[in-house]
Amino acid sequence: MSDTGQAEGPRLRWARRCADWALWCLPALTLTLPKGLLPFGLLLLLSTLLVPGVVGRVRRIATPMALVGGVALLAIAVAFASDRLSSGEGIDSRDRLLVLPWVMAWAWALQPSLLWLWRGAMAGLCFAVLLALAQVLGGAGRASGWGNAIVFADVVLLLTVVAVFCRPPGSWHWAVFGVVCGTVAILCSGTRGAWPGLLVLLGVVVLGSGWQSWRYRMLLLATGLAGIVALVGVVPGMSSQMRLTELQQDIERIDAGDHDSSVGARVERLHVAIAAFRERPWTGVGIGQFDRAMLEHLPDCQPPEAVARCHLGHAHNDLAEWAATMGVPGLLSLLLLYGVPLVLFVRMVRCPGASRVRGIAACGVMVVTVFVLCGFTQSMFAHQTTTSVYASLVGILLGLGLREEARRTRATAPKMR
Repeated sequence: MSDTGQAEGPRLRWARRCADWALWCLPALTLTLPKGLLPFGLLLLLSTLLVPGVVGRVRRIATPMALVGGVALLAIAVAFASDRLSSGEGIDSRDRLLVLPWVMAWAWALQPSLLWLWRGAMAGLCFAVLLALAQVLGGAGRASGWGNAIVFADVVLLLTVVAVFCRPPGSWHWAVFGVVCGTVAILCSGTRGAWPGLLVLLGVVVLGSGWQSWRYRMLLLATGLAGIVALVGVVPGMSSQMRLTELQQDIERIDAGDHDSSVGARVERLHVAIAAFRERPWTGVGIGQFDRAMLEHLPDCQPPEAVARCHLGHAHNDLAEWAATMGVPGLLSLLLLYGVPLVLFVRMVRCPGASRVRGIAACGVMVVTVFVLCGFTQSMFAHQTTTSVYASLVGILLGLGLREEARRTRATAPKMR
């Protein structure tokens, strides 16, 4: 008998094979193909339809399933209510959050191998760095994959987290290779918003590795950061690719009162978000209507002389976006969307026998953390790709993590006589 409570029939075996391949396709193909999430979605649907009774049998994880499903439904409901009260133009990509509880139940029931997720992440990083180099060497100003350069860099960072924390024992050299590929791809994208998450990832990996002494780890981290700085200074065009000069110029322009720049526009939109939230704390200006707040609060955005930065579509900051467009309900739903999975992962990490520097739970903590950090400079849930990757990865890691926790609990429990 299997863990699912029934014999290993051919349909269940096929469903599990599809689940393994789905775990590979998610990280491997998301950035590789123009519609890279489609293979994962098709395999997820197929494996679920093969054994719907097995996937739906989640009674043993009813409480975490209810919490995660409730958070996803709350975020969608708040977005739908805001849409009805304002423009009626749609709820962006929020409906993709329904994948979160579905994938969580699916991963718990079918127990696909974590090794396939790691292999897919390594393949995805190799494809991403080759694509990024090809685009930059071909004359593109920034590597963007098949879409947005910011989305490209953020997904690369998430794949790097998976490559590092889901690695098999004894494969640290592959993890280093994955970090190098991810770092090069992010540098080629010219996306500065991914830097904080990348630095936190490097710090956690080195300082939490347990190698030698604490002083040795600090030295190793400093050496790694110095290597990145040297790479930027030595490789021709790398400083320009990272837009360091542009960053300095943006700061100087802000000091002079000019916000018509990349950094200046983000600071300006943050101020507008605060003003919009104070004006309508319970409803906001309406989902997808952040440009309306720009129109209401900035003289430069008054027609017919409205400048380009008035029409960027969102706040370039998740917290500001959800608060300004959906008020307190939106802010609360976003905090829960991050907080509930994070609390579940932290609880798994603290369980006896769980690794704090490698494994499912540690990976889940870092996925949520870097997503939050990227959300400080980009509206992550305004894009279908980043929303889908977050919901899918978090769901997979929660399902597999809860299964691993249950298995560990059974192994350590005293045997009854």
